[in-house]
Amino acid sequence: MKINLPVTQTEVEMAEGMVLVSTTDTQGRITHCNRAFVQMSGFSYEELLGQPHNLVRHPDMPPEAYADMWSTIGRGRPWSGIVKNRCKNGDFYWVQANVSPVMEGGKPAGYMSVRLKPTREQVRQAEQLYRDMAEEKASGRRSFRLHAGGIRGVGWRDWPKRRYRLTLSQRTGLATGAALAAAVWGGSALAEGLAGLGMPVLLWQGLCAALAWAGFQTWFVHSTAKPLAEAADVAGNLAACNLDGMLDYDPTNPIGQIKRQLWLVNLNMRAIVTDVRAEVDEMVAEARAIRDGTLDLSARSEQQAQAVAETVASVTQMTASLSETSATVSELSQLSADAHQHADAGSQATGEVSSSMERIRGSSKRITDIIELMEQLAFQTNLLALNAAVEAAHAGDQGRGFAVVAAEVRALARRSTDAATQIRSLIDASVSDVDTGGHRVDEAARTIQDVVGSVQRVSSMLQSIETAAREQLHGVTQIDQAMQLIDDVTHRNAELASASAVSSETLERRADTLQRAVRIFRVNA
Repeated sequence: MKINLPVTQTEVEMAEGMVLVSTTDTQGRITHCNRAFVQMSGFSYEELLGQPHNLVRHPDMPPEAYADMWSTIGRGRPWSGIVKNRCKNGDFYWVQANVSPVMEGGKPAGYMSVRLKPTREQVRQAEQLYRDMAEEKASGRRSFRLHAGGIRGVGWRDWPKRRYRLTLSQRTGLATGAALAAAVWGGSALAEGLAGLGMPVLLWQGLCAALAWAGFQTWFVHSTAKPLAEAADVAGNLAACNLDGMLDYDPTNPIGQIKRQLWLVNLNMRAIVTDVRAEVDEMVAEARAIRDGTLDLSARSEQQAQAVAETVASVTQMTASLSETSATVSELSQLSADAHQHADAGSQATGEVSSSMERIRGSSKRITDIIELMEQLAFQTNLLALNAAVEAAHAGDQGRGFAVVAAEVRALARRSTDAATQIRSLIDASVSDVDTGGHRVDEAARTIQDVVGSVQRVSSMLQSIETAAREQLHGVTQIDQAMQLIDDVTHRNAELASASAVSSETLERRADTLQRAVRIFRVNA
C-alpha cells in the first residue's frame, strides 16, 4: 500500500454542513472534485485532477478497509464508512465517506464519493475498530472482518447474521408459513391439552390463527410497511425537490437497503445542488463584476473617444499651423537667398570701390611726384633768374631788360613754387582723405564680408528649418492619420464595450434564472 508522508498529529475538523465531493474513474483517478475537497485536502486542482485518489490516503487506515470498499463498489453496490484522510501538509481529518458506483450497461463506469462530517462518537468507534484490526492482524487471530462497510464475524460467529441474507420474499414466505403452522399445529396441541375445558378444537385453532396473524401483522408492519412508508416519504421529498430529509436505515433489512439507496440519492443530489449553487453564486458574482467592469470600460472608452476627438482637432490645428509655418519658412528662405545675392553684389561693389580708391591713391602719389618735379623746376628757375639778375647787374645798362625779365621769371618761379606748395597741401589732404576712405572702405568690405557670411549661415539654417518643417509636417500628417484611426478604433471599442455590457447583463439575468431554478432544491446551509 502506498504510504503518504509527511504525517503529523494535528487534526483538522470539517466545518458544519461542509460536503466533500469527488468523482473517479474505474482506476481510481480523480476526474472531478469540488472546492471544499480542495480546501480540506490542501492540494490544488492541478495537483488532484488526473491523480490517483490514494493521494489523500492516511497511513493509519488499514488496507482491509480499502480492499472492502473496492470489493463492494466493484460489484455495483454502495459503500459507507468512517475514513481518516491526510492533508498535503501531513495533518489529518475524519470523514463519513459514501461511495456510489456510476453504472453504465450494468457495470461501474466510475465512482462518486460524498463525504460528510462524522460525529465524535463515530470517530471514536472507528479508531477503536482500526486498533482492534491492527491488534488481531499482529496476533494472527481473527474474530471479525469488514464486509460492505459493516462488521461480520468469522466462522461460527457469522452464522446468526446469515439470516440477513434472506430476501424480502423469503422472509415473508417464512413468516407466513410459521404463522400457518402456529395456527394449525398450535391450535391442535392447545385443544388437546385443554380438552377438559369443553371448548371445540376448531375454536382453539381459530384463536391460535388470530394470534399468529396478529404476530405476523406486527412483524410485517415493523419490518416492511413502516420502512416502506418512510421510504415513500423520502421519495416524496425528493419528488418535491426537498433535500433536507434525514433517514435512518437498517442495512440488514431489504427495505432498509432501499432506504439506504434513497438516502444516497438524496445525499448525492444535495452535494450536487450545493456545488451548483456555489458555482452559480460565483458565476453571478463574476457576471456582475464583468458587467461593472464593462460599464466602466464603456464610460472610459467614451472619455477616451472624446479625448481622442479633441486631440485630433488639436493635431489638425497643429497641421494647419505647421503648413503656415512651412510656407513662412519658405518665404524667409527665398528672402534670405535674395539678401545673399544683394550682399554678394554689395561685396563686389565695395571691392570695386576699394580698387578705385587704390587707383586714386596711386594717382595721388604720381601727382605728388609731379609737384615735387615742378617745385624742383621752380627752384632751379628761381636760381637761374637770380643768376640772370646778377649777370644783368654786371652788364649794366645792357642788362636791364634782361634783369626785368629775370625779375619776372623769378616772380613766376615764386608763384609756381607757391602754387605747387598749395597743390601739395591739397594733394596731401586728398591723399589723407583717400587713405581714410580706403581704411573705411576696407572696414566696410570686411563688415560686408561678415554680413555675407552671416547671411550664408542664416540661409543654411533656414534651409535646415525648412527641411525640418517639411519633415514635421509629414510626421504630423501621419500622426493625424493615426489619430483618425485611433478615433475609429476607440469608437468601435466603445460600441463593443456597450455590447459586452448588454451581454453581461443578459448573462446575469440567465444566471439569476439558473439560481432560482436550482434553489427549488431545499438544502440547509
